[in-house]
Amino acid sequence: MQPSPAEIGRTLAAGHLPAVAHIACHPGPLPIRHVTDAQGRPLLLVPSDGTLSTALRPQPGNDDAALVLDIRDVPPMASSPSIGRVWVSGWAAKLTGEQARTAALDYADTDACGDLLDIGGSQSLYRMDVAEVRFERNEKLVEIDPDDYAEASPDPLRAVEFDLIADLADHHVSEMSDYVRRQLGPAAEPGDDPRVVRLDRYGFVVRMGSRSARLAFPRPVTDRHDLAHLLHPILCHRCAA
Repeated sequence: MQPSPAEIGRTLAAGHLPAVAHIACHPGPLPIRHVTDAQGRPLLLVPSDGTLSTALRPQPGNDDAALVLDIRDVPPMASSPSIGRVWVSGWAAKLTGEQARTAALDYADTDACGDLLDIGGSQSLYRMDVAEVRFERNEKLVEIDPDDYAEASPDPLRAVEFDLIADLADHHVSEMSDYVRRQLGPAAEPGDDPRVVRLDRYGFVVRMGSRSARLAFPRPVTDRHDLAHLLHPILCHRCAA
């Protein structure tokens, strides 16, 4: 098992990675702060005065502005492979009143930054209606159906992936090495200890020398605590005995 393109798209767009916006009628990309709500719609946190707010101003006769969010994966380790890049296209409209307050709470679920307290003052929130999603990995481009994207959920381990991999590397090298070698059998290379380089709800990617392999969990995990429960028999010497 491994994440679908829609799930990877939702994970990349969730708000844990930097994004740039390509806005219609504005030259060049602009860095932009964002998260996504439960339906995968990007929420854009924008200074009320500045280049971004000017670029997002609707053209005469329109209520919203067309744009593309460009979000690249930032691997957790130097040796970790990238999971790709996503482009989310659509139209963004400024939120006011109760809509802005509700969206601010949605934003805080992912990033409880202090600027949310000044929505309607120095800061503004925009919500983007998604029209098109494209996912690129290893120079292969995949069109993701917007409904599939909306129904998918971001990976629950993405925000803590670096911490989890670092913990395994610092404290559980021998246990993970023994487990991976048992799982791979004859395919395991002698010599180099396997190193976990990526983690998601479905499993992990290990690197052994010049080779990589993906090992699946018995079931998808729901959060960090569920992962700890699943790995406990592997990492606990007493349980293994």
